[in-house]
Amino acid sequence: MSFEILQLVDALAREKNVDKEVVLGALEHALASATKKRYPGDVDIRVAIDRKNGEFETFRRWHVVPDEAGLQLPDQEILYFEAKEQIPDIEVDDYLEEHIESIEFGRRFAQDTKQIVLQRIRDAEREQILTDFLARGDTLVTGAIKRMERGDAIIESGKVEARLPRDQMIPKENLRVGDRVRAYILRVDRSARGQQVILSRTAPEFIIKLFELEVPEMEQGLLEIKSAARDPGVRAKIAVFTSDKRIDPIGTCVGIRGSRVQAVTGELGGERVDIVLWSEDPAQFVIGALAPANVSSIVVDEEQHAMDVIVDEENLAIAIGRSGQNVRLASELTNWKINIMTAEESADKSAVETAGIRTLFMEKLNVDQEVADILIEEGFSALEEIAYVPLNEMLEIDAFDEETVNELRTRARDALVTEAIASEEGMSNMEPELINLEGMDRGTAGKLGLAGIKTLADFGGLAYDEFGAILALHTERARELIDNGFEDVTDDEMALIDAKYDDHAKVLQSRVWEIIEAE
Repeated sequence: MSFEILQLVDALAREKNVDKEVVLGALEHALASATKKRYPGDVDIRVAIDRKNGEFETFRRWHVVPDEAGLQLPDQEILYFEAKEQIPDIEVDDYLEEHIESIEFGRRFAQDTKQIVLQRIRDAEREQILTDFLARGDTLVTGAIKRMERGDAIIESGKVEARLPRDQMIPKENLRVGDRVRAYILRVDRSARGQQVILSRTAPEFIIKLFELEVPEMEQGLLEIKSAARDPGVRAKIAVFTSDKRIDPIGTCVGIRGSRVQAVTGELGGERVDIVLWSEDPAQFVIGALAPANVSSIVVDEEQHAMDVIVDEENLAIAIGRSGQNVRLASELTNWKINIMTAEESADKSAVETAGIRTLFMEKLNVDQEVADILIEEGFSALEEIAYVPLNEMLEIDAFDEETVNELRTRARDALVTEAIASEEGMSNMEPELINLEGMDRGTAGKLGLAGIKTLADFGGLAYDEFGAILALHTERARELIDNGFEDVTDDEMALIDAKYDDHAKVLQSRVWEIIEAE
């Protein structure tokens, strides 16, 4: 029997041109699979073939798991305390093995098993080809389209077949069998039975790699593309940077008479490419990214990671772009949320925000409008700033004496403590899933809880104005408006409600709807 095993291993190794160890491993797997059929349940079998004489032994084994974990797979696992009774020095994650009778290995078994072994060998060959391909470190693939499958293109590159899905092709491009195609390696799916290399011609990384091919200065490390954003086949933006003052980064990417950028554009089906300078200053970067629009001024909100960009009427349409394309690409390029508005819209927004801060200070600090306006004019916008800003900074306010400053700081701290207590009270009996929702802060959760919103279903069912009212107004007033259908809401209150229901609030609710739908 041992002679037949070694003969089979030698024959298959020569036939498939693979290492004998691969064949032996495949044969051990086939013998183990055949042995498992003798036992009820999903047992774990190991077969060990002696590499010198071809003799083999068979073992049934159990994985040692912690006592507290319990048995998840009773046919394959054993608790630690039980295993120690048999082998005192055994450890968790070791295997307890029992020698069992091996199946008979004859010519008939060899024939029946050959296909299983061949499949394992093919899998090993395929894995080796993929490993060799990835070891080259290439991020771009160039090859011919071998065939089309349900709209996807199967591209042959050397010994590797890669898949270019329909949704990763540039819109309106008509690829056919035999066409040579270049694409970016989007991901590798080793678990897939078919093509494991997935390609893309729409990924932002693709345009970066194309420029690296056309611009030698990038390979030399003199020039870098910091980020890219694309509307595939239509328009793209790339941000370039160099620390070498002798190099014009934009001109270098454009090339003589536009030769370099035209080569990239040709590969991308005529996609127009805007090249902008990357800047360490986020505001300056955003201004450059919005070109060709001229920006009048810009307001940065670090907390919301957003910018209000003010343009005149003549530049409004240019800044936004057709169907919002320009501002959308600029936002993706800079990774900042960009709000385009006119000076009038900016003033209206500022007035609403100022009104909200004024109301907050008047109510929480128990001061009149004059004191609240002084605080706003001095740059204060939150209770935390008043409570914890260095004392000497507040003493520099001419309108306040030391006694007033100390009283304001005390009231601000008291208000924050009261809010914290109310927030904890609001979160009592609230579903942990709602409290721990990604992006949910404790302040927002507390306000929701005080308003009676305790479950994911409650939260998911809130209308935008109800949510905005809860966040922007006193709990009692928010409840009153929600109960009466906002019949007596004032214009100022509605402005505050609209301002509070921002993109962050929408994202929170969309996450809740996804959870509810999944359930």
